[in-house]
Amino acid sequence: MSEYRVAVDVGGTFTDVFVFNEKNQATFIAKTASTPSNPEKGIIQGIKKANVDGGRISLFSHGTTVGTNALIERKLPRTALITTKGFRDVPEIRRGTRLNLWDAYDDVAPPYIKRRDRFEVSERIDYAGNILEIIQPEEVKALGKILKKRNVQSVAICFMNAYVNAEHELKVKQLLQDVLGEDVYICTSSEILPEIFEHERMSTTIVNAVLGPTISHYIQKLEDEMKDLGYDGDILVLHSGGGVMTSETVPRYAARFASSGIAAGAIASKYIAQLCGYQHAIGFDMGGTSTDISLMYEGNLRVTTDWYIEYGYPIGFPSIEILTIGAGGGSIAWIDEGGSLRNGPHSAGAEPGPVCYGIGGTEPTNTDANLVLGRLNTKLLGGQMQLDKETAIEAVRKHIGKPFQLDTAEAANSILKVANANMCDALRLISVRRGYDPREFALVAFGGAGGLHGAYLAKEMGIPTVIIPPHSGVAAAMGCLLVDVQHDVTRTYFAQADELNAETLEAAFMEMEKEAHALLKEEGLSQEQMQFVRYIDMRYAGQWRSLAVTVGRPIRTMEAALDCFHQEHEREFAFSDVKQQVEIYGLRVAAIGTVAKPALPKIIKKGSLAAAVKEKRSVFFEEAGGFVDTSIYERASIPTNLPITGPAIIEQLDSTVVVPPAFFAKVDEYQNILMTYESF
Repeated sequence: MSEYRVAVDVGGTFTDVFVFNEKNQATFIAKTASTPSNPEKGIIQGIKKANVDGGRISLFSHGTTVGTNALIERKLPRTALITTKGFRDVPEIRRGTRLNLWDAYDDVAPPYIKRRDRFEVSERIDYAGNILEIIQPEEVKALGKILKKRNVQSVAICFMNAYVNAEHELKVKQLLQDVLGEDVYICTSSEILPEIFEHERMSTTIVNAVLGPTISHYIQKLEDEMKDLGYDGDILVLHSGGGVMTSETVPRYAARFASSGIAAGAIASKYIAQLCGYQHAIGFDMGGTSTDISLMYEGNLRVTTDWYIEYGYPIGFPSIEILTIGAGGGSIAWIDEGGSLRNGPHSAGAEPGPVCYGIGGTEPTNTDANLVLGRLNTKLLGGQMQLDKETAIEAVRKHIGKPFQLDTAEAANSILKVANANMCDALRLISVRRGYDPREFALVAFGGAGGLHGAYLAKEMGIPTVIIPPHSGVAAAMGCLLVDVQHDVTRTYFAQADELNAETLEAAFMEMEKEAHALLKEEGLSQEQMQFVRYIDMRYAGQWRSLAVTVGRPIRTMEAALDCFHQEHEREFAFSDVKQQVEIYGLRVAAIGTVAKPALPKIIKKGSLAAAVKEKRSVFFEEAGGFVDTSIYERASIPTNLPITGPAIIEQLDSTVVVPPAFFAKVDEYQNILMTYESF
């Protein structure tokens, strides 16, 4: 009787639910308030609000901010670090850098493990993996008794050069487990991230350790709640790399879930763009507080291993590259000391929220500006939420209009122009500065506020097409249904590319794939469902940063990989040198377990555009000279493939889309809105 595929995106303010009915291919959504103290409660409430019987759920997948919030709020279990003698202060020393290089008062956040809980043991392994000083079991057992007395709940073990020889780490892990018991979470750097740089490896291991008990506890509670609801299948959790893991392996790689929530939006944007026939796309997810931007090139999302939740504490697992900026519907407009109009990054948040919410906000936000200009309806969420336009007008007039001697409409428009400029800067960072031409891309705009700003950003950036997905306010939740099970196995591997024997490299990859195969098998996947994608990190001799390029299976020659490296280096850095010596720095295998995904149906809607117009409203458009009488369309009633000429407003339950003058829009067979400068 199972028929529902359910995906949930747990955000800081709202929990979004996306449901796909396998029998009739219908989709529907639900939105409920998040419950940060018990996030699993919000998930259950959302599923109940969607009127889904737990016993009829065939697949359940979700993204969560549990790990992100735990790190930011420092709600972490007491954790200890065990490291080689002399390296206790690596988490304190870090790389000696600052997020703002020129601000001497901008201190990096304190380490996740306090110094009194960081311990050293006598051991030494050299660069080649040879043991120079053996582990003393009695020393480790005595340390274990101290940790037990301190009621430590988690332990991170990171020894120097353990990436080439894990013997000491594994031995200490076993000795400590014997003393502390199975209830204490213990992880080692050689199991988590066997790579060379000690700070990045130690930081990732520490994050994994401090999140391990929290994630384990959350997953256990969620499993119990879902069983009570009637669901007895796997709990799938989205991780930073854009795949999912089952509840069996989630606790082992807890650090992978530090950015679980924001990855879902990037996956949704990729799927939607490809559905519309685009292989190059920029994902633009604008919510209430922030905007998340991702980039897909030739059908692949950009991936990075240089990311963090708090600056100074990197997480080395591969992650979808997402640029997050403080620009959202609740971003506050303000005037700086030099008298310039600014927008964000601080936000009104959910409480007190924008002024128009009427729950305590006093400073004008982007939402207030859109309401003042007539782009937002005074009734949102199908009439469940009433906005106070008069208080928004007064706030914009008082805080922005009066100081700049602008009328209220001009002030509100200026607020949005500054916000759009900020977001365009972010779009340039992830495209132009990476060597990509935005004119070759489509912009997938979603989130509660994406449709309000998407067309203006595309016009500024020269992006020819804007795509607004059907349920744009909960598109990130939909992304959780569109992913495969994925693990990443990495190794540090040094060699000169022109001197490397292809058979030796093939043997190294085969060994990694054996480990990857075991991980997928543990997830319950069959051989037919498994795929393995190989990557080599390469760099010019003498460089520090490397670029990852894909290679075939099996590897017969390095020529194709070298050609690809030179091309990528030219695109990324505007420089390449085919005569320069190239080094191999590391290897990675992406182990993918394919799972069945819902096929969104094509829907052909007949009728007239006139019938889809639910009202007329005066809306401000600078390019039209001010307020103009504008048609307001009900999105669900718009016929397929009939062009709508701007200016127009398209409304739905979870978002609003602005079609400015000189833009044309249409709804395709998958119910996406496509906007372009030129007629279709």
